[in-house]
Amino acid sequence: MTHLTRRAFTTALTIIPLAHAANADAVPYELQARRSTVGFIYRLSGQASKGSMPIKRAAVVIDFDALQRSSIDVEVDVRRARTGFIFATEALKAASVLDAKAHPTIRFRSSAIRLNGKGRLSDGARIDGFLTIKGITKPVTLRAALFRQAGTEASDLSQLSFQVKGRISRAAFGAAGFADLVADEIDLDIVARVRRA
Repeated sequence: MTHLTRRAFTTALTIIPLAHAANADAVPYELQARRSTVGFIYRLSGQASKGSMPIKRAAVVIDFDALQRSSIDVEVDVRRARTGFIFATEALKAASVLDAKAHPTIRFRSSAIRLNGKGRLSDGARIDGFLTIKGITKPVTLRAALFRQAGTEASDLSQLSFQVKGRISRAAFGAAGFADLVADEIDLDIVARVRRA
């Protein structure tokens, strides 16, 4: 996510912690694609730089009574990745890194969702799942928070926002190109907005 995009997100949405909804069934949500992005931070010659990829598709089901029964299945469009530097963007899509031509999407499928703290939604959660990059699938754990969107009532769960963070090794997925310039670890900072289907 670029600096300007992040500022717009912070300014336009006053994020409000989601109150627990009693006696709710599992609810399917659809992605608000234009308002969602996968942000990432990579280190180029030791300097932190930001990039982003749009979310192509997402299937989200939330069970507010038992969050562990919720599920997330997301695909990201590698071909539309941006880094802020033309040469870095092209290098990112190259065969030695993400190989956007042969592997145009990255996919994450959740396998378990665990609430933090005392088991309240406001404490956030950890999402275990399987991340597929360049045809290589590995287990990962991400940190997530779920919010109501700004301007909605406490009981209105029709539009929600996720913020998901984590760290991955690009070498673990066969994306180790330009290792002399770019560090192995990539930090993820994902914002996904959904509406009740």
